[in-house]
Amino acid sequence: MNKNIERLYNGIIKENPTFVLMLGMCPTLAVTSSAVNGVGMGLSTTVVLVMSNLLISAFRKVIPNGVRMPAYIVIVASLVTIVQFVMQAYTPALSEALGVYIPLIVVNCIILGRAESYASKNPVVPSIFDGLGMGLGFTIGLTLIGFIRQILGASLGITVFVMAPGAFLVLAFLVAGMNVVRDKMEKKGKPLAAPAGCLTGDCASCTQSALCTGKSQSAAKKAEE
Repeated sequence: MNKNIERLYNGIIKENPTFVLMLGMCPTLAVTSSAVNGVGMGLSTTVVLVMSNLLISAFRKVIPNGVRMPAYIVIVASLVTIVQFVMQAYTPALSEALGVYIPLIVVNCIILGRAESYASKNPVVPSIFDGLGMGLGFTIGLTLIGFIRQILGASLGITVFVMAPGAFLVLAFLVAGMNVVRDKMEKKGKPLAAPAGCLTGDCASCTQSALCTGKSQSAAKKAEE
């Protein structure tokens, strides 16, 4: 498989940040009251992912190792500010609906995770496709959750799906569906990535692990070792 196509497949299917890696749960659960909100949040994050991967990859040999995380945050924060201004100018209703979660893209673990684990170690073009794949995977996840909540909550009048518990319920069923897909893929010899991230207590690949106060006991012991 072409390397760039592989990066797209990786982000959308194999390591989908929402249904497989369980990353970015805060915006996933908070803004997906409708499909439009899911699309808006997902595409905003995708733009930031692609551009941050591009810039970090381009400057990976210039950024000193000791200040790489602050440098990444400055790059991401600048891009998020631009995206926020554009949304306020051209899609004010969507910008108001997403509210504080647009600025919080700066600390989205998907963004910093891809910067640290991939863009900082690979050429520009594959890094762009990596960001695009992860962004599209995130967008698909948010859109599906928002669409289902909108149908069940707004259209059918099942109030719980409009509220926060509805997001957890929909996410649970979709993750269960992804687990079925994972089992079928494993039987075909094409296993998906194992679930990871904060919900599983897996801090091994998290760039903020040293600052985390919510580690599981097993994860904390591994970090100390």
